[in-house]
Amino acid sequence: MIISGSASQTPRLRLAVLLLAAGEGSRLGSIPKGLLKKDGDTLLRRFCLATKLLKPVEFVVVSGFHAEVIEAELNQITADGLISLAIARNPNPSQGQSSSIRLGLEALKSEFDVLLITLSDLSEIGLLEISTLLEEFSRRTEGQEIVLPMVNGQRGNPVLFSAKAIANILSEPEMVCRPYMDIHPSQVRSMVTLNSAYILDVDTQEDVQKLGLSFN
Repeated sequence: MIISGSASQTPRLRLAVLLLAAGEGSRLGSIPKGLLKKDGDTLLRRFCLATKLLKPVEFVVVSGFHAEVIEAELNQITADGLISLAIARNPNPSQGQSSSIRLGLEALKSEFDVLLITLSDLSEIGLLEISTLLEEFSRRTEGQEIVLPMVNGQRGNPVLFSAKAIANILSEPEMVCRPYMDIHPSQVRSMVTLNSAYILDVDTQEDVQKLGLSFN
């Protein structure tokens, strides 16, 4: 299992990825947050670059608001050979994040051991953070199917779900991840960490400035 910032080993677990990029970014004046840039690359591209090293068996991105520009960037990422991904467009993104999650779960086609679900505006999440989660997943005890990062008592992202947990979620119409976790707390393994990357999403112009992001 990878436990550092290098890709010297191949993960034993079959990893699938679900990236949510359907949001409106209303608090930022309705902008696609995944297209914010850090060090010259969009957040979408940076995440794909980090994830590529883990060789996921499947990578699904859900678009919605700003679908055309988000999908154009994803298509360019694919054309550049960074990673193979599938796009699932939410036709009703105004129904909220839960509708995007359910759509993304239903779009998964491969066999996997663990699914990583994340947001497109987590600018500080990289290979180290994902690898740390995977290491924690490998230390689960019986009955634990989910790994949730916790920073100073705050829930973070990404979150890992076993294939069994995803199958259970999909077996219940309209069920999604957060209520499933609330209903089945014994299945959740909390990964307590001081790494604030797991909670540094982008909601305001102040966040953009604090995290060193730009719009172009």
